[in-house]
Amino acid sequence: MNDQENQKNMIMAIVLSLAVLLGWQFLFVAPKEAERQRQAQAQKSTVPGAQGAQGTTAGTAAPAATGAATTAPLSGGSVPGAASVTAAAVTGLPREAALALSARIPVVTPSLTGSLALKGGRIDDIVLAKYRETTKPDSANVVLLDPAGSKDSYFAEFGWVAGVGQSVAVPNRDTVWTQQGSGSLTPEMPVVLTYDNGQGQVYRRTVSVDDRYMFTVRDDVENKGTAAVVLQPYGKIFRLGMPKTTGYAVLHEGLIGVLSADNSVGLQEIGYADLAKEAANREKEKKPAIGEKVFSGTKGGWLGFTDKYWAAVLVPPASGAYDAHIIAYKDVPGAQQEGFQTDYVLEPVTIAAGGAGGTEARLFAGAKEVRTINQYSESGIKRFDLMIDWGWFGFIAKPMFWILERLYKILGNFGLAILAITVLVKGIFFPLASKSYESMAKMKKMQPEMEKLREQYKDDKQRQQQEMMKLYSTHKINPASGCLPMVLQFPVFFALYKVLVLTIDMRHAPFIGWIRDLSAGDPSNMFNLFGLLPFDPTVVPLIGSYLHMGFWPMLMGVTMWLTMQLNPQQPDPTQQMMFNWMPVMFTFMMASFPAGLVIYWAWSNLLSLFQQYYIMQKNGADIHLWKNMGLEKWIEKLKKKSAASS
Repeated sequence: MNDQENQKNMIMAIVLSLAVLLGWQFLFVAPKEAERQRQAQAQKSTVPGAQGAQGTTAGTAAPAATGAATTAPLSGGSVPGAASVTAAAVTGLPREAALALSARIPVVTPSLTGSLALKGGRIDDIVLAKYRETTKPDSANVVLLDPAGSKDSYFAEFGWVAGVGQSVAVPNRDTVWTQQGSGSLTPEMPVVLTYDNGQGQVYRRTVSVDDRYMFTVRDDVENKGTAAVVLQPYGKIFRLGMPKTTGYAVLHEGLIGVLSADNSVGLQEIGYADLAKEAANREKEKKPAIGEKVFSGTKGGWLGFTDKYWAAVLVPPASGAYDAHIIAYKDVPGAQQEGFQTDYVLEPVTIAAGGAGGTEARLFAGAKEVRTINQYSESGIKRFDLMIDWGWFGFIAKPMFWILERLYKILGNFGLAILAITVLVKGIFFPLASKSYESMAKMKKMQPEMEKLREQYKDDKQRQQQEMMKLYSTHKINPASGCLPMVLQFPVFFALYKVLVLTIDMRHAPFIGWIRDLSAGDPSNMFNLFGLLPFDPTVVPLIGSYLHMGFWPMLMGVTMWLTMQLNPQQPDPTQQMMFNWMPVMFTFMMASFPAGLVIYWAWSNLLSLFQQYYIMQKNGADIHLWKNMGLEKWIEKLKKKSAASS
């Protein structure tokens, strides 16, 4: 084997690996939870829109089945803004106390529990029935939406705004709706709410929900007055405070939307901090303290909020046009903290005297399950699948998730499915790896000819390279093939990383033993002897963040080191030192990666070790493993004893 070429290939592969992992460590792994200072005194000034005049947005109104309802061009309807959440916001009531501020209609589905508020008619109490906060069986279920008045207010609201120049009374945050009949909101039974404004207009709201996470809200108005009225339907989601995020740069968490179904606007991903910074900068410039993105004349699409595993998203009517806003408030009046809002307002609807008009919209509030999201996308919500951030290598990540899902159904454990898919990946790349080592074995046989060319053209480097390339071509050798298999596996590794990080199927998925969540890091720690010593090293001042090293990251480092020992020692001491320390550096870098990914890497290293050993032996290449480990003499003795006994 050409040791010089082999060394170059190994160094190139290691440098590439180091670049990738250093980049991931810096950009993708370290959680960066934003900590915000809260002002000591209530903000006296108001944010534009705080009194129900925030931001112009627009949308599509579906004509009612009865009455003379007509649409007009988009105009100045205004969605209620930040002040609409401030009931009891100064005190930041506990969740249960905030829920008690309104009479409620229970929500009971296989996927959701919670309630709707009769005051304001909001969807503001949603709990995910299938998901818990931690892996403990008695852990509380995940709460998605919280009512106004609570410290974590996060709710959806639908309604009407009066058209320009109109004085018609519309329902607002203080409106107490009346439920027609009784009972809970279930997939089989919608609920109907009514409100009479005393001016001749009767508002009727029908809320239904499927067995997963989609609400449908139908708003109708019957005009019993003597004059026509002009109204614009709107929808909004408001979230109080700076939400905590996981901090993975490969995963978008924040405000999101596809503000056009025909790709004319496309996917919008806006971070909380970026929009909040814009609001703070405007305040410094003595301007209204809001950050705002406006999308006018939009058709189709959706918009809202996405977390790592959960989302709350508005889906306006698919036809017609609307304007949408994505907003950050520097200080929500009465709450002394940031607030975020996504909203739309539909086209104006003119409802003649004696007529009726209405509109229908949807709200997704639930878990970002791949299969569920895809089904909603296929059922007519165009590009809804973009809610899951597959990234650049989505064309690899999606089929990889599909294979993992099916392996899980066969094996009953996602950890075992990861081991199985690793074997499949290795099998796919085996011909390439085998061909690579065959090429390297041929280079070894060509070594005398190569040395002759180097000597013959030592003063003419260009001619030397030309003759070398001719030699490679004649013998059908690719000198770069040594690192090619590793380079080609990077997209696969990255795609699997995305699958493990973003798919909720991996959340709280156990493996064996102490690994109870494949999406989280290995909880064991060598620095307390894997739990034998009764203390937590990570709380040690200054250095505690470095004192965590689980069993699987250690195993990954050991298998990586063993694989590297198959190659000869480097003649340059500096290079050899880099080879020796590389597995140690990688081990500490991988310590905080999801356990599923570390298990994949360790298992992949082990398979690579056996695979490479077999290929090198098959092609007559020198195997330096036992020599580099100092076990060569011991292995020889064992061979002699075995030969003598036989």
